[in-house]
Amino acid sequence: MIRDVAARRYAEAAYLLARENGNEDAWSAGLAAMAALFGDEQAQTLFESTRVPPSQKLALVERALAGVDPLVLNLARLLVRRRRTSLGSQIAEAFQELIDHAKGISHATVTSAVALSPDDKRAVEQKLREITGGEVILDTQVDEGILGGLVVRIGDRLIDGSTRSRLIALKQRLEGARA
Repeated sequence: MIRDVAARRYAEAAYLLARENGNEDAWSAGLAAMAALFGDEQAQTLFESTRVPPSQKLALVERALAGVDPLVLNLARLLVRRRRTSLGSQIAEAFQELIDHAKGISHATVTSAVALSPDDKRAVEQKLREITGGEVILDTQVDEGILGGLVVRIGDRLIDGSTRSRLIALKQRLEGARA
């Protein structure tokens, strides 16, 4: 997922605070609640409206997020005041990735031309564990456009073993041989 740079920065700041206070789980739960609130279609309409006064928006946030860590509530208020509530889910996702990274867990997106069987998923997951040296959370997608093989994205790394990319490379080599 393409993530807003600001969302990543908010998540990093939240992670540092959570780690410093030893309450990563509370932050994770609070950010998930915040993301759910800001992601709700009706709430989104309200938060984006210029007709609704900021005080009403903040009151809604305080009611909806009562019981979350006070610092998470402060972040939610800040996002409302800066009209950045659309970043809520991205912040929660980036925060969770930071937590997972600290625990040695990698997130991988595997794209194949056809749906992978459970055995294939286990085999890919095992191979990725060997490559990363840690636990892997696998997200699978189907894209018939790759024709065959797999495309794997782990963080910033891309492993393109698709038939489509191999055909493109072969075409380029053949065109280069003609010149």
